[in-house]
Amino acid sequence: MTLDRPALRALLVLGLLLAVLGTAGRAQAVGYRYWSFWDRDSAGGTWVYATQGPSTARPSDGDVQGFRFSVSEDSKHSAKPRGESGFAAICAKTPAREGAKRVALVLDFGTAGDAPAGSTPPDPSPRTACARVDEDATTADALAAVARPLRYDTNALLCAIAGYPRTGCGEAVSDDAGSGDSSEASPPPRAASEPADGDGDGNANGEGNGGGGPSVGLVTGIAAVAALAAATLWQSRRRRG
Repeated sequence: MTLDRPALRALLVLGLLLAVLGTAGRAQAVGYRYWSFWDRDSAGGTWVYATQGPSTARPSDGDVQGFRFSVSEDSKHSAKPRGESGFAAICAKTPAREGAKRVALVLDFGTAGDAPAGSTPPDPSPRTACARVDEDATTADALAAVARPLRYDTNALLCAIAGYPRTGCGEAVSDDAGSGDSSEASPPPRAASEPADGDGDGNANGEGNGGGGPSVGLVTGIAAVAALAAATLWQSRRRRG
C-alpha cells in the first residue's frame, strides 16, 4: 500500500513521540543523593529507618544510631550503614558520667559510586564515634559533638557530615545521568531532616505520578497523535477507494 504525504507525516510524528516516550521513561529520576538516618534495633541488631529527624529524636544512653550517604530511591530501598559495631565497642573508651548520656554513632560516607561528581568519600569504611551529651540532647546535638562541620539547608535537611559532601543537598539523580551527575536539587524523601507527613516512604521523584513513568500529559498527547494518524490513514484509504 502506498501512503500519501499527510499519512506519512502523521506516522512520522507518531514515531517520534513514541521515541520520546521511551526516552522519558528511561530519564526518570531513580533516586536522591542524601544522608539517611537510622536506629540500631537493640534486640535484633539490625538497622531500622528512623521515624524522626535527628533534630527531634532524643536517644537514650546506650543507643546506636547511624547515618549513610548514598543514592537511594526511598526509605524502603535506602542503603543502610555498614559495619557491625555495637554500643559496647564504640563507647568502650567513653565512661559514663552522671547527668550525661552516651550515644554511639556510625557514620557511613558511602561508596565512590554514590559520591557527587568530582568528590570522593573521605573514608572507605564507616567511622564510629561515641558522643557524650546532656541527658535531653537530640541526635543532632550528638552529631554536632563528634562530626563537625555539619551543613544544613533552609529546610533543615542535613546536607553534610564532617564537611562531606562540600556542595549539594538531596539532588535527584537520573538513570541515564549516572551516579556522578544530577538534576536540579530537590528534597529527597525522608532524608536526615524533620520527618515528613504520613508513613515516610514517599514518592521518589516527588511528582506524585506514583510509578516513575511518563506523565499523564505526555501519554495523552501521544494518544491524540495516534488517533490523528489513524484518522489520516482512514481518510487516505477513503479517497483512494
